[in-house]
Amino acid sequence: MNATPQTTLCARDWPLTRRLATWAAGLAWAGLASAQVLQIAADGSPAGLDPHVVPAFNTVLINKNIYEGLTAIDRDLKIVPSLATSWTISKDGLSYRFKLKPGVKFHNGKPMTAADVVASLARVRDAKTGSPYASRLSMVKEILADKGDVVINLNTPSLPLVNPAGLQKVPMGTGPFKFDTWVTDAHVSLVKNPDYHVAGLPKLAGLKFNIVPESSTRQAGMASGAYQFFPSVDAVTINALARIPDVVTTKVPDLGYSLVGMNVSKPPFDNPKVREALNYALNRHEIVRGVYMGRASIAAPLPAVLSEWAVPYAEFPCYQSNPERAKALLQEAGVSMPLAITLNVLPNPVAKDTAEIVQAQLDKGGFKVTLLSQEIGKFVADWRASNFTAFVSLNGGGVDPDDYFYRTFYTGSSTNVFKYSNAALDKQLDAGRAATNKVARKKIYDEVQKTLACQGPIAFLANGDLFTAMRANVKDFQPLSTRSLVYLRQTTLEK
Repeated sequence: MNATPQTTLCARDWPLTRRLATWAAGLAWAGLASAQVLQIAADGSPAGLDPHVVPAFNTVLINKNIYEGLTAIDRDLKIVPSLATSWTISKDGLSYRFKLKPGVKFHNGKPMTAADVVASLARVRDAKTGSPYASRLSMVKEILADKGDVVINLNTPSLPLVNPAGLQKVPMGTGPFKFDTWVTDAHVSLVKNPDYHVAGLPKLAGLKFNIVPESSTRQAGMASGAYQFFPSVDAVTINALARIPDVVTTKVPDLGYSLVGMNVSKPPFDNPKVREALNYALNRHEIVRGVYMGRASIAAPLPAVLSEWAVPYAEFPCYQSNPERAKALLQEAGVSMPLAITLNVLPNPVAKDTAEIVQAQLDKGGFKVTLLSQEIGKFVADWRASNFTAFVSLNGGGVDPDDYFYRTFYTGSSTNVFKYSNAALDKQLDAGRAATNKVARKKIYDEVQKTLACQGPIAFLANGDLFTAMRANVKDFQPLSTRSLVYLRQTTLEK
């Protein structure tokens, strides 16, 4: 290809590098400690291990140790090199060139090449894959391997590309740990990647994600030392764990949030008045106190921790809990009252507790709510197929507004399972993605938040603190607000 004039890319100047950090490209000695396996207590089974298809938290926790992206996000939420050592951007902003780290090998020993990166990113874009991350690449015209580099040229058309198979059960990446075994509803085991491209890492012999649905069993295992690491602990459990001798707890703000999602393609949530009524019926302060024991903040379309972007929730009228206003809006919408709806519930302790409080609140605001508890595979399948009226779940977040909004709310985007379509919002999201001036982007995303807060397809509930518990002999782990466990690669176990 013809070379384009290049300038050095600063990650803060362009949202593409943030997107490259948040989805795995699908490629994607310490004495006594290196001989040990870290026993991890997970609250549920992964819904498959395909990094391009399954976005569920329990899948991501495992996959971030198997796969890597071109870039990564560090503990300060800054973009850093990963499989790409550096990148440049053309002066017109339409071409990126990524220089790949030499000597990287897949877990099967095959060297990673630019062609592998191209094939992996192409798979994400391929409609046959059905990837929830596809919209993060919707601005891409083409992805090329050129003289050992990866070149991404931007426009809008996507390209039909080959869909590799086999990742869902036998993942193959370049990360610090390799897939070993998966015993359904028992454990997923990873082993050290001896050919990892970062010298001296990982320091553990492996990771064992033990599937332990019962909170009391996870706590007992942490107390006895059977389990040494417990990620994503809820606020109630963390108080109990903090009282156990030789257990250490950590906390960081969570970029994710709890939510009620609504299918706007069919009654009753096709009517924006009904969506607004649901928001008025909610009491988010009660959810923060009852579910998170006060260790959370009220969620707006963007979390308060992103202070340079977030519009404070107090600016949204529907955040003032008002059941009578909710009833009045339902009457204006012309629906039969009480309005009967079913909420599918993610099988997660926080989601389950949230759903029970939401049910009681909505019942006071003119709704009649039935909760439908589902196992993770069924929940994800129904979510992907938009087979729901509404649901209670948890969503992850990123470090840029585009991470939150484009793939979720843009018409036809890959995780717009709500079937939401708003032509004016689409134009704003396109403009926000294209703008390079931060002041201009801020103005655009302020308007996006105002549009979504009360009549969008999501009722944002709470941003909890993200807790991790570990035995005192677990050293050098760093928690991340993205929920990634990537720093397990530097973790050690003392005798």
